[in-house]
Amino acid sequence: MTQKVLKVGDSAAVTISKDLLRAFHLKVGDRVQVEHDQKRGAIVVLPVRASKDEAEFSSWTKEFLDQYGPALKALAKK
Repeated sequence: MTQKVLKVGDSAAVTISKDLLRAFHLKVGDRVQVEHDQKRGAIVVLPVRASKDEAEFSSWTKEFLDQYGPALKALAKK
């Protein structure tokens, strides 16, 4: 697959097809690691997976905010 390098502000970006996103279980906003493979003369893009602890904490935080978010917002306005 051939992609075009796009200008984004002072940086550059390459788009990732919907099929590749799906194949690697990625979504917009996910973190990836970009490396230079000197041996192959290639750019390598690797998904960054959250550790089990990070995923568990993230899940707990989401549940907490879903349950108590409205009350916290109401308190913040007082």
